[in-house]
Amino acid sequence: MRYFEDFQPGDVSEHGPHVVSREEIIAFATQFDPQPFHLSDEGAQGSLFGGLVASGWHTASLCHRMLVQSFLGQTSSMGSPGLDELRWLKPVRPGDELRVRVEVVLATPSRSKLDRGAVKLRMEVRNQQDEVVMTELANVLFGRRPQG
Repeated sequence: MRYFEDFQPGDVSEHGPHVVSREEIIAFATQFDPQPFHLSDEGAQGSLFGGLVASGWHTASLCHRMLVQSFLGQTSSMGSPGLDELRWLKPVRPGDELRVRVEVVLATPSRSKLDRGAVKLRMEVRNQQDEVVMTELANVLFGRRPQG
């Protein structure tokens, strides 16, 4: 179990990979982002992407799934009050293998709630060519290590 005290600015970790399938791109888009370039090759051909691409929201969801499975699930995470930044830099296509690089930017103990602290995390989602496809700057609350 990792607590707030275990996060130091400059700490870096990597998580994943996850290979994105055509079926999951279409399933996510059908439910949450039904734009033509997320739904079929035919619908995407005339788009600026020239082929099927994942929704940016799907990419963000995959990022968070990888984080929870191999990182946040083993911490005292108390959730997040929000993001400072989210950028989609390159399209994610069927067959792309994604991984997440996480860097601790800042760790600040709460002055009003002594049982927690805030950690600012910079995340980069990279594909199999090591291209950054998405960046995120997130704030996460972590419980402090129990005393005694």
